[in-house]
Amino acid sequence: MSDLTRLEQHGRIAVIVIENPPVNAMSPGVPGGLIGHLRAAEADDTVAAIVLMGGGRGLIGGADIAMFGKPWPEGEPTLHTLIAALDACPKPTIAALQAHTLGGGLEIAMSCHYRILGEGGMVGQPEVNLGIPPGAGGTQRLPRLAGIAAAADMIISGKPVGAKKALELGIVDRVVSGEILPAALSFADEMAQAGAPIPVSARPVEAPPAGFFETLREQTAKRAKGMRAPLACLDCVEASLLPFPEGSKKEREIFQACVASEEAAALRHMFFAERAATKIADIDPKTPSRTVKTVAVIGAGTMGGGIAIALLDAGYQVMLLERAQQALDAGCARIDKNYQDQVAKGRLKEAQRDARLAALKPVTDIEELAAADLVIEAVFEDLAVKREIFATLARVTKPGTILATNTSYIDVNEIATAAGDRVSDVLGMHFFSPANIMKLLEIVRAEKASPEALTTALAVGKKLGKTPVVAGVCDGFIGNRIYNVYRREAIFLMEEGASPMQVDRALTNFGMALGPFAVMDLAGLDIAWAQRKATAHLRDPNKRYCTLPDRLCEMGRFGQKTGRGFYLYEAGNRKPVPDPNVEALAEDTAKESGITRREITDQEIVERCLYALVNESCALLHEGIAQRASDVDVVFCNGYGFPRQLGGPMFWAERIGFDTVLAKVTEFSQTHDFWEPSVGLKKLV
Repeated sequence: MSDLTRLEQHGRIAVIVIENPPVNAMSPGVPGGLIGHLRAAEADDTVAAIVLMGGGRGLIGGADIAMFGKPWPEGEPTLHTLIAALDACPKPTIAALQAHTLGGGLEIAMSCHYRILGEGGMVGQPEVNLGIPPGAGGTQRLPRLAGIAAAADMIISGKPVGAKKALELGIVDRVVSGEILPAALSFADEMAQAGAPIPVSARPVEAPPAGFFETLREQTAKRAKGMRAPLACLDCVEASLLPFPEGSKKEREIFQACVASEEAAALRHMFFAERAATKIADIDPKTPSRTVKTVAVIGAGTMGGGIAIALLDAGYQVMLLERAQQALDAGCARIDKNYQDQVAKGRLKEAQRDARLAALKPVTDIEELAAADLVIEAVFEDLAVKREIFATLARVTKPGTILATNTSYIDVNEIATAAGDRVSDVLGMHFFSPANIMKLLEIVRAEKASPEALTTALAVGKKLGKTPVVAGVCDGFIGNRIYNVYRREAIFLMEEGASPMQVDRALTNFGMALGPFAVMDLAGLDIAWAQRKATAHLRDPNKRYCTLPDRLCEMGRFGQKTGRGFYLYEAGNRKPVPDPNVEALAEDTAKESGITRREITDQEIVERCLYALVNESCALLHEGIAQRASDVDVVFCNGYGFPRQLGGPMFWAERIGFDTVLAKVTEFSQTHDFWEPSVGLKKLV
């Protein structure tokens, strides 16, 4: 029998335990071991019921991610073999679920006759996030337990439900508090006396109202934004109305087609890329992180307030510093309103809101930050101001406190030197706005930052629910540096003859969440304008520069916040409306620059914007600003709206061929003097 599983007997109840840490995944050997124990329990006349549970943290894991893309050992029982064996078991089987049970783990649990779940647990089928439907009966059994509508929602969205909801839907039969094993033994004893169990596969499915699938298919197509997997999931759920063997066959066919798709390959790439991004090549993975309980945020503006909310949501004690009481009061009021709105929308209970607000301590004196374990500076972009703050922090904070700057562009090494002998505690933690919502977090590795400081920042990022990526020091780090050339191309294309709407539409049709002009209006044109003015003395006068965005700012057109930017916005409406005045301004700047405007195709728009992005990504990789190509993909899919189903810009470029990209970049360089193939791109080819 496999040493990854074991069989225990507690009176007349057999308990089969999975011992494959950390998540008890279905690695080779696990299904076979479980089947062997199941057969032994079936044959034992003293066994009246069988409990299946996970060892350690009590998880029942699904597919082993280490086996993705690898052949299964020949002759070794599979997840499907195990599920069929559980489904056919003549004795009552009970899945005891201590914690979160997702994907294949839930499919195993649903092949048992009954399920009990710890009160803090969740269940779900998140496979759609990997570009596939559940492939081991999940789309057939879940509708038989929860009904078509609830099952479709869970499977198409990939979102899990908590224990209370799972019980309400009928996915689990009991929710328990405390230790799972005693509760499982008691429940199993009850079920042993309840008569012959009915497998979930034998339960009926209630047909939904007429037109249900047509309406849901239309809604799903809109939300899917070009992704195939959500619609494939819906097709599988619809197949649950067929007899179970036929529905299962249909599920398997759809699953196999999706697994082989480019979309699934891209989403698998992203799955592994996000896990790799937190690993730092030259730092021992066993490096300990420092304990962080209290975090101070300097600056109570939009960014500082958003960071504070993210920290409060994660359970930290938070100090919020502003020197001016009025600014501090305004920042606290915004935080309070955020939580009041969440309560009003039913996303938060009043007790949760009160607990989070109680963990917030507003302060006006920087000396009070002495108790902080981590300080995040989020003031305006001024090097002198930031250096002054860090010099003070080095004096007032205790040894070992991490000192982080949220700067978007300023040299973190220049900031760090102000901390004197505390320089090893300084790094960047670049949040993206709104900081309490956006998932991306760039951990900027200052030259002297210690391994412990970096691992601590990564640990905090994970606790915040962010996707952290380590970046080197340069102007804009990974994301903004690359996005600047993408945005540059969009502006040049507009000057050359394209409209903002055409550029945005071409790129959203490609799959970007928003076009560059819509993004600039949303972020506020004044932010980038301030950065351009601050660095104007560094600009190469021989390189092309378009003054159009600067002129819009000089006219007070800062985007959505002023109702005018590249587009017009009606009061209370964020829908962009084309503005002929902007088109006229583009004609003027083109004339002044000696540019003859022309018809521009959508294909040219996509190629120039995306190839510029890839070319700069390769340059950045060559310089060591990003550790790996997949880190660029993580940054752009989580922070800049690149379509996840294309795997990020570097994965996409690899798929179409870096030689294709180089050829086109070289072609552009013949007619546009601002194009130059990067050394990094040439090396990749």
